[in-house]
Amino acid sequence: MVFMPDNTLDESQLERLKEVLLKRRVDILATSTGTRPLPASADVNSRQGDLADQASGTNEVHIQLKLKQTDAKILQATEEALQRMERGIYGICRDCGEVIAPARLEAIPWTRVCIECKQKQSA
Repeated sequence: MVFMPDNTLDESQLERLKEVLLKRRVDILATSTGTRPLPASADVNSRQGDLADQASGTNEVHIQLKLKQTDAKILQATEEALQRMERGIYGICRDCGEVIAPARLEAIPWTRVCIECKQKQSA
């Protein structure tokens, strides 16, 4: 294992976060394997109801697609976090190389960057 500074995670914290990541992966895969079909309004040829109904159906489809895209991004970040754990570099900021605060990892275990670098990205 790679040497880590004192303010990093201990083995029990790391193991618990690994379990959280694995559970998150299972949850995302379970909901994105087609068990939640898009509503019937996804069919372009279905022009039933008034304009408000059609707009509502289109909006629902858009929301479902956005949710699937978000799930895909979190799934990818989760897979990358698990790979970083395997390589012994989990909890190190991708941008600055500093240790990511354990509290940040507890809140967002798939994060790639420390809070300072995230704030710089958002600015």
